[in-house]
Amino acid sequence: MSELEIRAPQDQEGTKSAIRAWLKQPGDRVRAHEALVELETDKVALEVAAPEDGVLLEILVQDGDVLPGQILARFGQSQNLGKTPQAAALPTSSQAPAPTARPASRSIASFDAGLRLSPSVRRLCAEHQLDPRAVTGAGRGGRITFADIERHLAGAQQEAVQIIAHSPMRRRIAEHMAQSVQTAPHVTALFEADCSAIFAHRAANRQAAQAQGIPLTYTAYFVAAAALAMQAAPAVNSRWHDAHLEVFRDVHVGVGAALPDGGLIVPVLRDAQRLSLLEIAAGLADLTERARLGRLTKADVTGGTFSISNHGVSGTLLAAPIIINQPQSAILGIGKLTKRVVVRELAGQDAMLIRPMAYVTLTIDHRVLDGAQTNAWLTRFVE
Repeated sequence: MSELEIRAPQDQEGTKSAIRAWLKQPGDRVRAHEALVELETDKVALEVAAPEDGVLLEILVQDGDVLPGQILARFGQSQNLGKTPQAAALPTSSQAPAPTARPASRSIASFDAGLRLSPSVRRLCAEHQLDPRAVTGAGRGGRITFADIERHLAGAQQEAVQIIAHSPMRRRIAEHMAQSVQTAPHVTALFEADCSAIFAHRAANRQAAQAQGIPLTYTAYFVAAAALAMQAAPAVNSRWHDAHLEVFRDVHVGVGAALPDGGLIVPVLRDAQRLSLLEIAAGLADLTERARLGRLTKADVTGGTFSISNHGVSGTLLAAPIIINQPQSAILGIGKLTKRVVVRELAGQDAMLIRPMAYVTLTIDHRVLDGAQTNAWLTRFVE
C-alpha cells in the first residue's frame, strides 16, 4: 500500500505546538483538505488537513508537544479507498487496552470511539475517574471539550480547593511569558495622557464611520499615535540580536485580545504607519471579530514588531510591568479612561478642569532602549 506522512507545520517561528484533538481515527476514509488533527500553540489553533483523498492508517502522536516537521500520522493514498484498509482492522488508540497502572483509562477507552474524545479529555477523565457520558458537550457537534470536563469537575468539587488542569494554550502562554522575563531586563516608564482631543474627534466622526460599517474605537487612535511616535525613537520598533539591533521600517502592531473561553491572543495589524485612522479602525474590527470566532490564521498572529495591551477596557488603571512579547523590544500599556480633575493654565491663570485621562506605560527591553529614548517616544505618543 502506498503511504504518505502527515507532518506538523514547519513554519512556526520556533513556537511549540501541542495536539489539541484528533478529528479522525485510523481506518477513517478522508477527502482531500479535510481536517485530520487540531494543533494548538500559545497564539492560535491550527488544523492539519489530508493532502488528498485517502484513509488514515496510523496515528503516531496521540498527545503532548510536537516539533515543527514531526511525523504525526501515516496516510494511505486515494487508490486504496475502494479496498478495506488494513488499519481499519487494527485497534485504534482509543480502543486499545490501557496500562495496568491506570485501570480508569480502560473504562473510558471502551466507549471513546463513539464519543470521539480528544487525548487531553481522555487523560483528564482518567485522572479523575470520570465517566464522560455524564458530561454535556458544548463543542462542535456536541463534542465534549477539555473546558466541558473542567466545568463539570468544578461543579462537582466539594472541597475548599479547586484543581483546574492547564489547557495547552495556557501552558504555551506561561512558557512564553517566563521566557520573556528571563531574556530581557524589563523597565517601565509611566506617563499621563489627556484624551480630550480623542473624545472630541471621535464624537464628531463616529456616526460617519459607523455609516461605512467601521466602529471608531479608542484603540484605533492609540494604534495611530503609536505608529507616529516611532519617528521619535525608531529603536522602539526593533529586535535585539547578540551582534546587532534590527530596526524595522514598517510598524506591525499586535493588539492583545482576551478570548471568550480564556487565554490571550495577539492579532497583528500590518503597516500601521501607512494607514489612515479609518483604515486602522476597519483592520482592528476585522481582526477582533475573527479572533472572537476563532477564525484567525497563522499569518494574523505572527510578524508583529510592537504590541499594545489595552488593559483599561477591563477596568485596570495601571499595570506594570506588562511582559514584552518576545522578540520585540517594547510594549505599550493603556489604562482605563477616567474623568479626573487636572490643573491647566488658562489666560495666564491656573484652573482646575475635568478631563478624560489615562495612564500610559511603555515597558522596554533595557538592552535595547534607555530612559531618554523611552521618554521621547512616550512624549510624542501623548502629544
